[in-house]
Amino acid sequence: MVQDVYVIGSKGIPARYGGYETFVEKLTAGRQNRDISYHVAAKRSNSNRGSEKRFVYNNADVYNINVPNIGPAQAIYYDIAALKFAIQDAKQRQTKNPIFLVLACRIGPFIKRYVKQIHSLGGAFYVNPDGHEWKRAKWSYPVRRYWKLSESLMIKWADLVVCDNRKIQEYIETEYPQYHPLTTYIAYGTELKTSHLSSEDTEVRDWFSKHSINENNYYLIVGRFVPENNYETMISEFKKSNTKRELVIIANIEENAFYRKLLKETNFQDDSRIKFVGTVYNEQLLKYIRENAYAYLHGHEVGGTNPSLLEAMSATKLNLLIDVGFNRDVAEDSALYWTKAPGNLSQIINQADALADADIKERAIHARSIVRTRFTWEKIIREYEASFTRFVVKER
Repeated sequence: MVQDVYVIGSKGIPARYGGYETFVEKLTAGRQNRDISYHVAAKRSNSNRGSEKRFVYNNADVYNINVPNIGPAQAIYYDIAALKFAIQDAKQRQTKNPIFLVLACRIGPFIKRYVKQIHSLGGAFYVNPDGHEWKRAKWSYPVRRYWKLSESLMIKWADLVVCDNRKIQEYIETEYPQYHPLTTYIAYGTELKTSHLSSEDTEVRDWFSKHSINENNYYLIVGRFVPENNYETMISEFKKSNTKRELVIIANIEENAFYRKLLKETNFQDDSRIKFVGTVYNEQLLKYIRENAYAYLHGHEVGGTNPSLLEAMSATKLNLLIDVGFNRDVAEDSALYWTKAPGNLSQIINQADALADADIKERAIHARSIVRTRFTWEKIIREYEASFTRFVVKER
């Protein structure tokens, strides 16, 4: 019997950027169970096939949704419109026991009526809550309150909550015991393949020459340029450290108010070791840059299993992570951990600089072993498919 799964909440496939988009790309491309049929919502403005109402990609049925330019509320509008379309489509197709997987907790105040429609079809409502959206510094207090309320209602009405980090699963179960949530842990995935580029390749030499950077002589940061990723702490503490190596920051800083705020608060322009190098869209080049960093700095503290951390663990020899439960759950003791206490990270950087090659190699081997055991896409896809074929509807 075919199991129809509607995936709502990513910007769609083919993936252009973003964790959810990459997840859906991998989930559909790596399908192992041919009895699962995917239907994926796509934001028309984000799709390179936006002129089509529906199309097939990775053997998945992709449907485009028009979203008006209404500012930050676009995401909420999009999820609701995509879910409404999916429910109507399942009804017209007369699908048996469809599953609706919603990524993120944006539409909690509106979800009850749609879950009732899903159940009337004999379907189930699954949600992947991601991380703590309500903790993100970019949101005003009223918006944070909305995200927290929305999260609670999504959990309340979910038949199954799929958590990408064991600490997220623990949080859901302890924060919302009144809803008796059914949860499962399925992580995010990553690749273990190394870059096919070498030191002699023109694109490699051009990039390193352009930014006056040498292999194995820089600390690296790759990630969204937002306050909750602790750029201020990482830059300020790097300035205090004694390292002769550079700090290379790969991020989109164009027309970014946070960049100007950071410049004012840290005066990073006074330290020639600190280099903002813009974005790198060449996947193989970015992988090579990761592989040839001395160490990776990771300041994400409000998400679950962060894609950029997994990419660092599979590629970078040494990882310096902010000490939060999400990161420890993923990297275990393969990394060095730092806190936001003044002077802590600068000491960790000095400690990292003094590590013996054998110690760094041992940590790198351990990190790759963790990825190989827990975070390959093959494993993640297998576990998602198992969750779809089990088909859970929570008793209420």
